[in-house]
Amino acid sequence: MKISKILIAQPGVASANPHYANLIKKYGVDIEFHPFFSMVPLTLREFRTQKVNIPDYTAIVFTSKGTIDAFFQLCAEQRIKIPDSQKYFCTSESLSYYLQKHIIYRKRKIFFGDGTFASVVRLAKADKHKNEKILIASPDHIYPEWIQMFKEANLKFAPAVVAKFVDNDLKNLKLSDYQIIAFYNALDITSLKNNFPDYKQKDTRFIAFGAGIRKAMKEAGMTYAIGGPTPEFPSLANALEQLIINPDFQQEQPKEPKKEVKKETKKAPAKKAVVKKPAVKKASPAKKVAPAKKAVVKKPAAKKAAPAKKTVPAKKTAGKK
Repeated sequence: MKISKILIAQPGVASANPHYANLIKKYGVDIEFHPFFSMVPLTLREFRTQKVNIPDYTAIVFTSKGTIDAFFQLCAEQRIKIPDSQKYFCTSESLSYYLQKHIIYRKRKIFFGDGTFASVVRLAKADKHKNEKILIASPDHIYPEWIQMFKEANLKFAPAVVAKFVDNDLKNLKLSDYQIIAFYNALDITSLKNNFPDYKQKDTRFIAFGAGIRKAMKEAGMTYAIGGPTPEFPSLANALEQLIINPDFQQEQPKEPKKEVKKETKKAPAKKAVVKKPAVKKASPAKKVAPAKKAVVKKPAAKKAAPAKKTVPAKKTAGKK
């Protein structure tokens, strides 16, 4: 299979990037950019349902250009003036420079990490920031691990969704025309499935840059030829060149970092609670009841008959002589 057309699921122009421009010139391939999804700001009505008062926070965390634009748009719609003392934490230096679109860039109030969210947490934990009230300006799929990191660092914070993702219309794209398609985000796969429910990968070679997209592809039953970034393929341009030279190349799948599972110490089986049965009171021996004495019914004493009165015989009357 000869590689002639490549699709990168992101916004951009190949000629604007010297690495891609070099691949086009060197190998005569056609590289196209087409984002599979877009990030759009929440409406003011949607944002207000969260009951977040932006002026209550003294520091803001940004993870993408889309969240920066959405945040400042919401501030403008609410007529909120951001104070000069406001601090900003960005995941990368390039993202911090994007803030110049909305504010005057001052190093004393803008801090950036190494591209990971964990690096932002480390910055926010510094003594000079420990009293800040931090607002995490996030898209609508904020990662639970971000919240957990801030909790473990004992920081004062609150997440606020400022933007949402929507699928782009891909119906005009004929995916079978591309021999290589490069993905960066798990939402690329969601949009692909929503736009083409019956899509089959067949011989198309996929490149997956990021742990999230690799996981999403695995769950969708898709395979990728190269997963990065790795020491061998630190950038997408390196991975593309490898597949252009050798279309059948198959990288040994990088092992995903295993989450540390705390070994549970076996607990001794809980002793069964002995339920003491209430002591049965011994019935006191029944007192012998003396047999009831028979009531002696006294017979009424018989009255002695009065002696019969002696009748005096009637005197005979003397007859006349």
